[in-house]
Amino acid sequence: MRRTWGVITVLLTALLLAGCTTNSGSSVSGDSSGSVSGGGAPEQGDKASDLVTGTTGDVNTSSRDVITTGSLSITATDPVKASDSAVTITEQAGGRVDSRSENPATDVQPASANLTLRIPSDELDHTLKELKSLGTLNFVTLTAQDVTQQSQDLDARITALTTSVDRLLALMASATTTADLISIESALSSRQSELESLQSQRDYLADQIDYSTVQLELVAEGTVAASGPDTFWSGVIAGWTALVTALGGLLVGLGVALPWLVALAIVGTIVLLIVRMFARRRKAA
Repeated sequence: MRRTWGVITVLLTALLLAGCTTNSGSSVSGDSSGSVSGGGAPEQGDKASDLVTGTTGDVNTSSRDVITTGSLSITATDPVKASDSAVTITEQAGGRVDSRSENPATDVQPASANLTLRIPSDELDHTLKELKSLGTLNFVTLTAQDVTQQSQDLDARITALTTSVDRLLALMASATTTADLISIESALSSRQSELESLQSQRDYLADQIDYSTVQLELVAEGTVAASGPDTFWSGVIAGWTALVTALGGLLVGLGVALPWLVALAIVGTIVLLIVRMFARRRKAA
């Protein structure tokens, strides 16, 4: 009997061990399936990432209205000839010259030229590059002003006034009394005048946006001051040169003033003699 219970106990133990082994095997298979599904997740992620295409440059941004102004100074061997070249460069870019003044070289002043150039905004960089090739660049400055809000405000006011004028014209056509007609004509005249003023402002603003304004200065060699001294001896030389120049200028000033001083001395002497003569006559009398 005891042997029978012992055999039963052994069999139950074996069955329990077999069950535990089966459960552990199933859990391992579950883990391995989980690892496989986990490995599949990156594939899904890759497909999702493939849906994101393009760059930030592909994003449409609202256009801005910008007025660009600048100034440019160039040292040229012949400023007057360089001025002709600057006009050609500007016109080839589709621009125009609003003003132009040229000063040929004389005994007292070097040659120079000043131009106001209107350059298409989309051709500004290329045109500036060509203008710089006319000589040695002294300086260049550019300033950009965003007028988008002002432009949009003008457009909105023009649209509103245009609608108002159209309505007044329709009312005028259907007016039945003289008083109504006179009232409508007065309002229409006022609105049309304001509309024309706004349209003029909008046209001027559009011209400033479409064409950048560049003030070009062309000077002869030696007109622009050289850079300052960077060593002790160059400083001494620069100081001596400045002293000599100052003394030379002082001597020139004295030379110019000398005839006037002599004339004043002669006049003063004559006046003094006359005064003394009258004084002696009074004493004698």
